[in-house]
Amino acid sequence: MLKIAVVGTGYVGLVSGTCFAETGNEVMCIDIDVNKIKKLQEGQVPIYEPGLETLFERNTKQGRLHFTTNLAEGIKDAQIIFLALPTPPGEDGSADLKYIMRVASDLSEIITDYKVIVDKSTVPVGTAEKVADILGKKLDKSLFDVVSNPEFLREGVAVDDFLKPDRVVIGSNNERATAMMMKLYEPFVRQGNPIYVMDIRSAEMTKYAANSYLATRISFMNEIANLCEKLGADVDQVRKGMGSDSRIGKRFLFPGVGYGGSCFPKDVQALHKSAQDNAYDFRILSAVMNVNDLQKEVLFHKIKAYFNGNLIGKTIAIWGLAFKPETDDIREAPAITIIGMLRAEGANVRAYDPEAMDNFKSMVTNEITYSENQYDALEGADALAVVTEWSAFRSPDYNKIKSSMNAPVIFDGRNIYSVKDMEDMGFVYDSIGR
Repeated sequence: MLKIAVVGTGYVGLVSGTCFAETGNEVMCIDIDVNKIKKLQEGQVPIYEPGLETLFERNTKQGRLHFTTNLAEGIKDAQIIFLALPTPPGEDGSADLKYIMRVASDLSEIITDYKVIVDKSTVPVGTAEKVADILGKKLDKSLFDVVSNPEFLREGVAVDDFLKPDRVVIGSNNERATAMMMKLYEPFVRQGNPIYVMDIRSAEMTKYAANSYLATRISFMNEIANLCEKLGADVDQVRKGMGSDSRIGKRFLFPGVGYGGSCFPKDVQALHKSAQDNAYDFRILSAVMNVNDLQKEVLFHKIKAYFNGNLIGKTIAIWGLAFKPETDDIREAPAITIIGMLRAEGANVRAYDPEAMDNFKSMVTNEITYSENQYDALEGADALAVVTEWSAFRSPDYNKIKSSMNAPVIFDGRNIYSVKDMEDMGFVYDSIGR
């Protein structure tokens, strides 16, 4: 058993802390948000993530998972301190490190015995050195080592990703710190998946490189889809033909309305800004960001064209607000762009999402109507736009869709329906690249 402190109870911090507790470690999660900590102490999980609530309940009941707002109390007995703090994009696209640096400064005032300080947040190359410099201003260097341990969690399957990782990356230049990290992660890789120990800067770069490459695949396929429409090809068939090549693989080749979420947008921006800061023109990333911004508008333009450029008074039903299924996260969600453009053109919007409506209401100011279920959103609608590929949307009651809407018109931003089936059932149907 190791004693762990996790500073920050956001998405990464809460999943990490809970999963570390699940393997028998004693974990203290720390946050300055008094209301959030109170809810966690009362057993309320503030985010939607499949499987998390079960592990949360088990480990709090068994006394391995604790919560506090007191940093000194939280890290007092910890051997390893994870920094799982926000790194939001600044106006110039760079990762804002103020929260990490502030906590590093606070830790320098209260650490009294040896600790391994772990950057779990996604941070630019060189951040660990900055953290070490801040700690070293007031602490003897024998009292700490700084390690990079990037997370590779996919929202919607984050618990599985953490418990059964494809790989664990540890950036460390100290044998003692490395040994502690290897001991901590050993239970998660018993099936033989690798732990890669590398220099700290390479570990920091690995996370940005991985996310930026995946974002590039998505934007590339969106470009292929847009060209397929002009050439009369079917992007689904193209995707299958490409994905069967072992050099390419099947994943992240699905076209749609653009990527969103808390990772891809800000990580691509941050890596691009790091390149600029080092006098390197990362032209591929410039294109990836530009393509993604434009792709979020594609469904809107299809809808507007269908109505001959006049959306005033039209009612558009939206299925899906989260940036992807199995999460309530709406950060950088394509739905925000699509709904904003529809409202700006005078359209009425009726929306439904299984998990993300509360977040959308609190974060997005557009005046729209929220529905209790997916079919209520269709009442009196002139068209339906499918924006998030929730499982509940994949096999709907097509007769109910027809009877609820003013006309059977569907714009599918995730290609979840068959073109032939929709035509056979009498729908006006438009999707991406088909």
